[in-house]
Amino acid sequence: MHTMEEILAILAQVKPGLAPAPDEELVRTGQLDSVEIMSLVMALAEEFDLEISPLDLKEENFHTAEAILALVNRLEE
Repeated sequence: MHTMEEILAILAQVKPGLAPAPDEELVRTGQLDSVEIMSLVMALAEEFDLEISPLDLKEENFHTAEAILALVNRLEE
């Protein structure tokens, strides 16, 4: 299982200065755009050796840091 700290570190790497609360909305508030989400997907795949399929590229999987953590942990099972 991965931690929120790992997810927040990757978010900050993808978008310097981004330090959201775990339940803070990222997509609808414009803090993450589609290009940044794709960069995030690549960073998560590389960091955690995951395969993130096109079916996983839904807003609900990226709308908060908590949702991203849940996606990563689900894909590792």
